[in-house]
Amino acid sequence: MQRSGKDDFWDISQSSRYLPRETREYVPLILAAIIVAKNPLQYGFEIVTQDPVSYDKVTVPRAIDLRRVAEWTGSSIDEIQSLNPQLRRWTTPVKYPTFELKVPVGTGDKFQSRLADATPADLNALKWHTVKSGETLTTIARKLGVSRTDLAEANGLSTKARVSGGQELIIPRAPTTLLASRTERPAPAELASRPVTGRATIPDAPAHTQSTVVYRVKRGDTLFSIAKLYRTTVASLKTWNRLRSNSIQVGQRLTIFTQRSATATN
Repeated sequence: MQRSGKDDFWDISQSSRYLPRETREYVPLILAAIIVAKNPLQYGFEIVTQDPVSYDKVTVPRAIDLRRVAEWTGSSIDEIQSLNPQLRRWTTPVKYPTFELKVPVGTGDKFQSRLADATPADLNALKWHTVKSGETLTTIARKLGVSRTDLAEANGLSTKARVSGGQELIIPRAPTTLLASRTERPAPAELASRPVTGRATIPDAPAHTQSTVVYRVKRGDTLFSIAKLYRTTVASLKTWNRLRSNSIQVGQRLTIFTQRSATATN
């Protein structure tokens, strides 16, 4: 607007000088989608109505692990994730202190009460690291024994991003089993295969109901991303494949024990 001296999108979009082609076409596409959505039958769409999803909303003051949310609401992680599909990781946004989290209807007050009594350490199953002067993602990852890619991804950064002294970073680690599930609301497969009382442990061998998947590592894969894909933990992957570090190679085959239906990759 400053460069063109105009304040009307249609005037500005007449020329490729001020806006890239993608932007010039994107806005009309969105407007067209709105028009179609308001008049679906006119454009040949038959809409089947569904009842709105019911939920409670709770504002969380700091990043919180979704497994902790499941524990405090007496629900499953799958249910929490289905109510909050915008969350692509195991935690609420790191840099969003007023994030509104959706929880199962009727559990908001209980969850809010647990939040009020919680310490920062209670909110997540992840470690935090305060960046020191001169540190980089690479040096921090090497020092703490994690993948630089996993470290960057957990904090919403690129692998080449710079960090500054005093900045707080989440250090990804193998998810621990939180005592989150009730029998009528089962936890995801990787939690359901473990005890839901007592001390959380990493299984040395799969339960008899589990199936075996052989996964071939692809370019860009990390133990963290593979564990997330199969809903298991980095620690389990390392135990099952006798890995001493988080380093994996393209083409390497990993044995994964899972209750999810999956096709082995040869």
